[in-house]
This record gives sequence, structure tokens and C-alpha cells, in this order.
Amino acid sequence: MNKITQLFNIKYPIIQGGMIWNSGYKLASAVSNAGGLGLIGAGSMYPEVLREHIQKCKQATDRPFGVNIPMLYPNIEEIMNIVIEEGVKIVFTSAGNPKTWTSFLKEKGIIVVHVVSSSVFALKAQEAGVDAIVAEGFEAGGHNGRDETTTLTLIPMVKEKIHIPIIAAGGIATGRGMLATMILGADGVQVGSRFAASVESSAHENFKQAIIGVQEGDTQLTLKELAPVRLIKNKFYQDVQALYEKKSSKEELIELLGRARAKKGMFEGDLEEGELEIGQIAGLIHEILPVEKIIREMMDDFEAACQEKAKFEF
Repeated sequence: MNKITQLFNIKYPIIQGGMIWNSGYKLASAVSNAGGLGLIGAGSMYPEVLREHIQKCKQATDRPFGVNIPMLYPNIEEIMNIVIEEGVKIVFTSAGNPKTWTSFLKEKGIIVVHVVSSSVFALKAQEAGVDAIVAEGFEAGGHNGRDETTTLTLIPMVKEKIHIPIIAAGGIATGRGMLATMILGADGVQVGSRFAASVESSAHENFKQAIIGVQEGDTQLTLKELAPVRLIKNKFYQDVQALYEKKSSKEELIELLGRARAKKGMFEGDLEEGELEIGQIAGLIHEILPVEKIIREMMDDFEAACQEKAKFEF
């Protein structure tokens, strides 16, 4: 056991990213049943839809699972109350100040983890009283840090500053990647893109096929003025770039983005006009697999890498 498996009472230190439009109860329960920690992504759910997914997840697994809550949504109080009412034991928060909700959740006996993209925010999260942090490098898909700090440099810098457990995220889809981040100081990993391209992901089949078609260089971090996001370079991405070339205003970017652009791409499968969020590591994802097989392959790869490490002793 390590700090993360102990904290969450799970078999493997693998946490599934709570990705919008991908992370319904089917994905979360499958990850938990396979020995990791599944997370329901509240960011793309109306409050009552979230309640339904929590209830279905409780029926689908008897193992620990959590809810990922981006704090920038207007109905955050309702979402927090649902989490309490439904007896959720683990909450990952992101996109906001950890001080706002951490003590409220901890008073209810909930384990709280906050997602950060810098050592400065990691320290603030620790001071707010969280139980662990996710340190996410800019390789990650979805919403991201503005500073473009890579996972390889972020993990040791965060490790130098804080004493609570660290979960590495961004660019991890293999056991070797998992071992690399743990050698750098992480206690576990959060995996997003690899699970987005799983059988149990709630994403549209078109989006899953787009993920396994991604090559090196096919994604880009953009929209930093709004909320930095890594996108596949489709027509919508090109439209965003055209606005940048014209030196358009923030308001024009907001107008182009409109509403439900991510839903259109990832959930409804519009590969031209939709926002397709995925990490750089998608270039290493070549097939859509069941969650159980993904986790088994990761752990086999991790163990093989641990044995090979002996070759580098001098």
C-alpha cells in the first residue's frame, strides 16, 4: 500500500479523471471495480442528473468512488448539497479557490482533493486543508494551466513545497508514465485521455475514434483568455486561431465559443464544430478498450518497467 491506495482504500494508485461528457457512472464504476478510483464528472451534469449518476454508481460498485466538481459553475451549492445527501465520501475540486468548500466538505467527513497546475496553488490547497492534490501538467486535455508547466517539471517542484500526497496528471496513459511520475515524487496518477477512449466512457463513438486517430502534434493548448483548454485541431480550433490572427477581442472569442460547444463535440460527436478536448498522450492511444483491460495493461507495464529499472543501476 502507498499513501494514495491507503487514503482512498483502493488496490491501485490510479484515479480516473472526472472529464466532462466522458465520466458518467458507467466509467466511474468500471474504474472502481477494476481497482482504481472512479470519478463522476459533475461538470457536464445538471444537479438532478448528477444525483441519478451517483445513485446508479452506488448500485454498480461496492468500492470507493468520488465526484469531480469544477467550482466555476453557478449551481455549485446545489451540487455540494447533493453530494452530501447521497453520502459521497470523496470529492475532487477544481477551477476555483480550495478554501471556499474544503472545510465544509471535511466537516461532513469527506476526503477532499484539489486539482492544481502550479506549486503556488498546491501550497494554497494544502493550507486550505485538502487531503491530497492533483498536480496537472500542461500535456493534459481539458482545462489546463496557463503557464505551460510540463508534468515532468511540475511534480518535483510541487513535491519540494508540500507534504500531503501528490497525484500526477497530464500525459499519463501507460505504466511506464506512471512509474516515471512516481519516481519524481508522485504517490499516484490521474488518467484522463486513456479512459476517454474506453468502452465505458460516455463520450460519443465519433469522439473516441478521433482520439485513437490523434498523432503527435494534433492537439494545442488555446483559449487562455477564457479557460485554457487543449483541443484537437479540427474546424472549430481553426476558427479560434483565425480570430487570434485577427487580434480579436475576448468578447469575440466568447461569442465563437457560445454554449454547449464541448457537448456538441464530445457527447454529440460533431467533429467539425465541436470542442474536442484531449491530452497530448492521445498519440499513444491506438484502440478503444474496456476499462478492466486498460488498468491491467497499465499495471503489467508498470511492473515490467520496475524490473527493467535495475538495468540503469551504475
